[in-house]
Amino acid sequence: MIFILEAYFLENSIRDFNDMYLCYCGLEKCVPLHSFGPAVRPNYLLHYVLEGKGYYYVDNNKFTVNKNEGFLISPNIVTFYQADQENPWTYLWIGIDGNKVEAYLKSVGLDKNNVIFKSSENDELKEYVMEMLKHHRSTPADSFKIEGLLYLFFSKLAEDNKSILLNDKNHSYNTYINNAVEFIQNNYHSQIKVTDLADYVCLNRSYLTSIFQKHLNMSPQKFLMEFRITKASELLYNTDLPIGNIAFSCGYNDPLAFSKAFKKVKGVSPKEYRLNKGISANKLLLRT
Repeated sequence: MIFILEAYFLENSIRDFNDMYLCYCGLEKCVPLHSFGPAVRPNYLLHYVLEGKGYYYVDNNKFTVNKNEGFLISPNIVTFYQADQENPWTYLWIGIDGNKVEAYLKSVGLDKNNVIFKSSENDELKEYVMEMLKHHRSTPADSFKIEGLLYLFFSKLAEDNKSILLNDKNHSYNTYINNAVEFIQNNYHSQIKVTDLADYVCLNRSYLTSIFQKHLNMSPQKFLMEFRITKASELLYNTDLPIGNIAFSCGYNDPLAFSKAFKKVKGVSPKEYRLNKGISANKLLLRT
């Protein structure tokens, strides 16, 4: 199979606008495993995936970025990104700078702690960038046209994120927590980690931890452990499954690690917990 790298690129040297201006933009159909970095950028950079998928690495976090999703690269931060081997991405990008860029990014829900965004499934963002690429002559008309397209690009981002942006921060936090809890409920039996959780809700791991600590008074790791132990308790009480099977059913491959976690949460071992169940049942029979 032959893969052809297709790319379109514009570098803009005009700096007539102070609040926000385009440094460069482009569109690229990547070959499998095509990558960039590790590297540091001098300005902000937005990538948006048109087809396929890939992976974005920043601050020891890995994000899977699919079609109709994008990611933010902030200046002076080491990042790396790579196309998927089986379904390599086609993406567009805009490099931007200016006195108000950071504020504009925050207004559409993006900052160092929120680096992933989504856009509705249409070609507007692509059309804006393709139109920018046409205005490469560096005339005053081109300069104004590119600036206008840049603000239309941000208008589209704001429109697609308005359901989040119109709510207050606490509601946003609750949304992240609810999504994280739902992910745990659906996947606690698998070998999931906090990094998987952060990836699912599109947050930096440390930021997700701070939200959990603030609103639930515990870390995501502790919440996951307690949820697993609660499910294990139900199985111990309501079934006669071997303890090893229960451990595996609740995401623990190591029965010893399961026993330690269980005792840490419940104060007794899984075996003692099951014995107490029998004692309680006998007492209930004696009373009837």
